[in-house]
Amino acid sequence: MDNTRIISNYLERALLSLDQDTAENIVLDAVKTETPIETAGNLISNTLKRIGDSWENGDIALSQVYTSSIICEKIIDKILPPQSSTRRDQPKTAIAVFEDYHLLGKRIIYSTLRASGIELMDLGGGLTIDKIIKIVKEEKIKILLISVLMLPSALRIKELKKQIANINVKIIVGGAPFRFDEELWREIDADYYGKDSAEALEIVNKLLEEKI
Repeated sequence: MDNTRIISNYLERALLSLDQDTAENIVLDAVKTETPIETAGNLISNTLKRIGDSWENGDIALSQVYTSSIICEKIIDKILPPQSSTRRDQPKTAIAVFEDYHLLGKRIIYSTLRASGIELMDLGGGLTIDKIIKIVKEEKIKILLISVLMLPSALRIKELKKQIANINVKIIVGGAPFRFDEELWREIDADYYGKDSAEALEIVNKLLEEKI
């Protein structure tokens, strides 16, 4: 087993034990040999992905995924502050819950992306089509992640997409309806679908590399 995987195992164990001090020390040791961005991508993101996979397999509770992401977000803000010049130069990115207030999934993705050095606005929950359009225009958002819990809300994203067709913004969707029907995102004309935080991160990274 290579050294990076061993360190990741230690970090995973600390996170699942809610041992923030140990987790922080592991990351601080890592940045002695890697840049903060490299540590975020090679260590923190990969560890969070494995934790997410463990939840998918039914090995851990969703609350452990949530607390792990929150701990990592706090650590990354120490090694890579929001205003740090080493953070990525990226298009304006935001995340929102559409039409309801079930915020847990959104919070996990928000924390995971920030823990990977990606800055994004948290728009909260209960947003309507009109509210989202207003924010997208005012803030000049280029990448918008949308989480939904109920199928009717998922279907209304098609109307949202139609109304912002003349705006250069990519929409990434996720949530329960899309997990039940993995072709639904195409039917509502979303640009991308991510089933979990790891896929959301992969999609955002791809868009950043393309410099949309």
